[in-house]
Amino acid sequence: MKIVVFGATGNIGKQVVAEALRRGHRVTGVVRDPNNVQSPDARIVGGADAVVSAISPRPNPRGLPAPKLVDNARALIAGLRDADVKRVLFVGGAGSLEVAPGKALMDQPGFPDAYKAEATEGRDALTIWRNEADGLDWTYLSPAAEIAPGERTGKYRTTGDAFLADASGKSFITFEDYAVAVLDELENPKHVGERFGAAY
Repeated sequence: MKIVVFGATGNIGKQVVAEALRRGHRVTGVVRDPNNVQSPDARIVGGADAVVSAISPRPNPRGLPAPKLVDNARALIAGLRDADVKRVLFVGGAGSLEVAPGKALMDQPGFPDAYKAEATEGRDALTIWRNEADGLDWTYLSPAAEIAPGERTGKYRTTGDAFLADASGKSFITFEDYAVAVLDELENPKHVGERFGAAY
């Protein structure tokens, strides 16, 4: 496949790029800050089979402002329609996952204040995909509550809208295995037109 990855130098984006290349796909990386890559050639090419949006809703280390995920979602929807590209996977957040029916993780007591704005961005973007992406083969992938660098095991569990934790109550996945979940979904779609989550 020819895959375009937005946010290709971020924590998740660079692992998605690495995993896609490992599997023999052609990848075009699109970055917010070209100075953050060695090659200046980070242009979008036509004819993509799939697009991954791994844009982070945070300012970057060089001081560029945080993008709005809702704006990103709407721009992607419009751009994909113009380019006649249907398949898109959107890297979302865990905050909107439900700890019980109708009860989001981000609305629970003890949810860190530092992540509430980011969680709200993710939830609002999910609403955009659900309500405004008619005609596109979209997927929104939520990670575990904790995601960090680590080992690529190739193993993970999936969920729908429900928050997923292990027997000890820990909700975790590595960037590397999250990227595995991204590529597994692109190669063998099982969650088109919906959100799913991945965790151990």
